[in-house]
Amino acid sequence: MESKNYQDELAHIRQMMERSSRFISLSGLSGVIAGIVALLGSVYVYFIFQREGINYFDGQRNIYTPSLAKELFFVAIMVLILAISSGYIFTARKSKKQNLRVWDATTKRLLINFAIPLVAGGFFCLALWYHHYFPLIAPSMLIFYGLALINAERYTLSDVKYLGICEVILGIIALFWLGWGLIFWAIGFGFLHIFYGTMMYRKYD
Repeated sequence: MESKNYQDELAHIRQMMERSSRFISLSGLSGVIAGIVALLGSVYVYFIFQREGINYFDGQRNIYTPSLAKELFFVAIMVLILAISSGYIFTARKSKKQNLRVWDATTKRLLINFAIPLVAGGFFCLALWYHHYFPLIAPSMLIFYGLALINAERYTLSDVKYLGICEVILGIIALFWLGWGLIFWAIGFGFLHIFYGTMMYRKYD
């Protein structure tokens, strides 16, 4: 009986340490919704190409005008805003169920470590857009996003690291298949998010 109580106390202490050092309220549903939003954005971009007379799947190296690149950039920003908003909603709901605070010292450390590579990557992509290196933007987004996830893993669920590694690998592959950024973007931000979000939902939610 005493042995069981001792094990229960150890489990409780371990759980308290986990809660204090890691942001464990991250919801798998937020990843699923983010993936769906990214796929919808990819479909919308495909129809933009159709409107501009670009047959994306004809195997030809497409040339994007600055105005078209600006429109695509705006779509990417809207997808990002919707994904972040949905992520916050589902994560806040999970935190409420677990009686945990959404915003604390651990959350701040998580966001800082996540933001540093992401912000650097954002400025890098803006520079690529400014110099009209449009085919490099999608691979760069995947790589820097993956690095941001890897960098933030120590303050949240360990599964995030593996998603980040997959994003980096996919972005590196995309560097050698320039012109197919929309496909890699849909796989990385769409299908991978849905896959890992579903897995994390079954495992933790």
